[in-house]
Amino acid sequence: LEIFLPPIGGCTVLIFGDEASIPDTSRPLVVRVHDECNGSDVFGSDICTCRPYLLHGIEECVRAAQAGGAGVIVYNRKEGRALGEVTKFMVYNARKRQAGGDSAQNYFKRTRQIAGVEDMRFQELMPDPLLWLGVRKIDRFISMSDMKYDAVVGAGIEIVTRVDIPEELIPADAKVEIDAKMYAGYYAGDKQVKSWEELNQTVGRKAADDEAAAAAAAAKAAARAAIAGGKNGGREKGLHLSFDHEHDPADAPCLPCEE
Repeated sequence: LEIFLPPIGGCTVLIFGDEASIPDTSRPLVVRVHDECNGSDVFGSDICTCRPYLLHGIEECVRAAQAGGAGVIVYNRKEGRALGEVTKFMVYNARKRQAGGDSAQNYFKRTRQIAGVEDMRFQELMPDPLLWLGVRKIDRFISMSDMKYDAVVGAGIEIVTRVDIPEELIPADAKVEIDAKMYAGYYAGDKQVKSWEELNQTVGRKAADDEAAAAAAAAKAAARAAIAGGKNGGREKGLHLSFDHEHDPADAPCLPCEE
C-alpha cells in the first residue's frame, strides 16, 4: 500500500526521526494515539489533561528519535470522545453548574445524562494507522487509556511500557478527570487510585468561580484601557477623561498624567 485512507473523521500522523526504523523492533519506538481536543489542544483549557499529555508525548517522541529510533503521534479527529464539540461543552457546563460543583464521582454520569453514552469512540479501528506504518512493537506507549491499550495489543502489537502523565503536568482543575478515569480502570502508574468515597473529595472549580474571575479580569482590563486612553488623549487633546480634568498640553504634565 502507498496510501492509507482513515475511517470517517480522519487522522494526522506525525513522525519524529527515521520512519524506516518504525518496523525495526531493535530500535526504540514511542507512540501516542491522541484524540482531538480543541478546547485544550488549541485554546489551553485546563479542565482536562489533553494538551499537557500531548506535549509530553511529543517530548518523548523527540527523545526516541534522538536515541536512533522514532516517535509517532496519531492525532485522531474524535472530538469529545467522538460525541462532538457542542456535546462536550454541554457536559462541561453541566459538570460546573451541578449542585456541589464539579466532582470526580459525577465525571462520567454527566456525559451519560446529556449524550446517553459515556463514549462513542470505536477503538477497534484505532490501531489501523499503526499497522499500516508497520508497527510491531511499541517501547513506550504514552497513554493511560485501557481501551486504547486493549485495542493496540488486540491488533497484535506488543507494548513494552505504558507511560502515564507526570503528576506535575496535571492542571489542578483536571484532577477531577484523572481521578475518575483511574477509578474506572485507566492505567495509573505510581499514582494512587481513590476509592468511590474518596472520589467525592476531588472537586474542580465551580462555574461561579470562573465567571467571577473572568469578570474581575475584564474590569481590570477595562480600567487599564481607560487609563491608557486618558493618557494618550490628554497629551494629544489636553483632555483626560480617566482623571476628569484637562489642561494645555504645552504645560508640564500633572501627577495623574505622569502615572
